[in-house]
Amino acid sequence: MMAESAAGSKRIIHGGDLDAARADFPGAPEPWVDLSTGINPWPYPLPAIPADSWTRLPGRSAETALREAAAACYGVPSPDHVAAAGGSQALIQLLPRLRPPGTVAVLGPTYAEHAAGWAKAGHRVTEVMTLESCGGADVMVVVNPNNPDGRIVPPETLLALADRQAARGGWLVVDEAFAEVAPDCSVAAEAGRAGLVILRSFGKFFGLAGMRLGFLLGEPALLEASRAAMGPWAVSGPALAVATAALSDSAWIAATRQRLADAAARLDAGLAGAGVRVAGGTSLFRLIDDPQAAGLYNELGRAGVLVRRFDYRRNWLRLGLPVDKAAENRVKTACGMFKKR
Repeated sequence: MMAESAAGSKRIIHGGDLDAARADFPGAPEPWVDLSTGINPWPYPLPAIPADSWTRLPGRSAETALREAAAACYGVPSPDHVAAAGGSQALIQLLPRLRPPGTVAVLGPTYAEHAAGWAKAGHRVTEVMTLESCGGADVMVVVNPNNPDGRIVPPETLLALADRQAARGGWLVVDEAFAEVAPDCSVAAEAGRAGLVILRSFGKFFGLAGMRLGFLLGEPALLEASRAAMGPWAVSGPALAVATAALSDSAWIAATRQRLADAAARLDAGLAGAGVRVAGGTSLFRLIDDPQAAGLYNELGRAGVLVRRFDYRRNWLRLGLPVDKAAENRVKTACGMFKKR
């Protein structure tokens, strides 16, 4: 799509694309407040990284230590049910190549890369609005909690569905990219169950998306196939060192869950005070449902605030968490000015 003038933008900007935002809103104040992704703005403090992590190929013991830390953190029965990759996005693109072409149902609306990845690999993909509408698909994909509305499917429902999929040789793929802030919804403790395939993202909760690290949880045979497809050294040495420390830091994890919940509550209060309704989300992002969403997006853009909008729901905007009081005030002021017009 073509961009409008500096008065606003019609195009959909992917999360984190500040270059495109600056082009659409050249008069916006700097620095930008980027709320277009659901990434923790208070990242895990980087530990000391061994010098040889940069100079040597990653060793097997370091990769084993990471899988052990991930299994303990996520409640997975065994490290044998964990495989690490260079980001959950890489796994989203890999999984469709590990099955012959078939039918795939994606519970939507949700993260568009799931449907795109399966379709690109030759599968017939349908987006469904309810689990009951899956129509016996070979593979079902559920993002839980969902992006962008925060919808949660109860674990018992997912496990029953996984059992039905397994009985027919199918998969249930559960993307738990945001489950770190909603651990009660996770089915990671059932990793290894037939038919159940789970994705976890490291960078979002730990605020280190640039590390590009994700995990596949499932049956050992599937994990072996995924490792063979990825090849050796799928995760860098520095990423192995940082993530092993972070996943083992239970005190930081607990404190951060509370910090994110408090920040989400403050954002909700600020938006409500400005006349904007929060319709859902998680404690890493909030969803606005407003018939004037396009105008609000442009008002925020002119104020140097980038949020996420969607081509499939024009009345939706998704906001990540402001990092400080100044960013909170910029969001609240822009929303308030728009709603007063």
